[in-house]
Amino acid sequence: MRKTLMILCFCCIAFLGGCNKETEGNTTSSSDQYEIMISAAASLTDALTELQKTFETEHPDIQLSFNFGSSGKLATQIEQGAPADVFLSASEQDMDRLEEGNLIDQNSRIDFAKNTLALIAAQNRESGPKSFEAIDPSKLQHLAIGEPDSVPAGRYSKQVLEEVGLWEPLQGKLVLGSDVRQVLTHVEMGNADFGMVYSSDAAISEKVKVLAIADDNWHSPIVYPGAVVEKTKHPDKAQVFLEFLAGEEGKTVLHKYGFH
Repeated sequence: MRKTLMILCFCCIAFLGGCNKETEGNTTSSSDQYEIMISAAASLTDALTELQKTFETEHPDIQLSFNFGSSGKLATQIEQGAPADVFLSASEQDMDRLEEGNLIDQNSRIDFAKNTLALIAAQNRESGPKSFEAIDPSKLQHLAIGEPDSVPAGRYSKQVLEEVGLWEPLQGKLVLGSDVRQVLTHVEMGNADFGMVYSSDAAISEKVKVLAIADDNWHSPIVYPGAVVEKTKHPDKAQVFLEFLAGEEGKTVLHKYGFH
């Protein structure tokens, strides 16, 4: 009797062990999915959010995660070792920093979009300057721009204001945003009379209107470069996303949101 019980116990243990192995075998598919972290300029938020659905449907083994912010701050994060697989910048300058530090795969670097700089006001505002040159410091309380030291849109805004002779006269009236989306919000909420954002940001808001577009000769080219981060653990998957972004599907969505 005792021998029979021992045999039954052994069989039960063997059976349970087999179940565990079968269960483990069924979970191996989850290890085949790769998470790719995209550090991207804040102005790309809407376009990338839409593209994510299409990309993940076409590439079920890749899951995208986004870290949006000003390009300067994102570049600094990568320099300090923050995890990222792809960097999408709103300026060549911030990408150049990482390239000079050997922090991106130089062979993967591509320019995938361009933009323009717009002067905006709240949609319900009755009047405003028709050009950048027509901005009258004495007739406004606040002009919102990005922080020039860390936000590419702020850097371009400073260049434009210097070009039209308004940088110094506007000191004390500038509201500096931590990224271009914060500048947009300042104008939408009435915290600033006017603001300077990318045309793509103005295009996604129903609460603002465009008063003028800056002459391209007044600022550095607004080019969006992208690259695979050197320390990525999944360079092939990161490259797949970058090529998708620069392909026809990516271009179509980027154009929809005001990029060109």
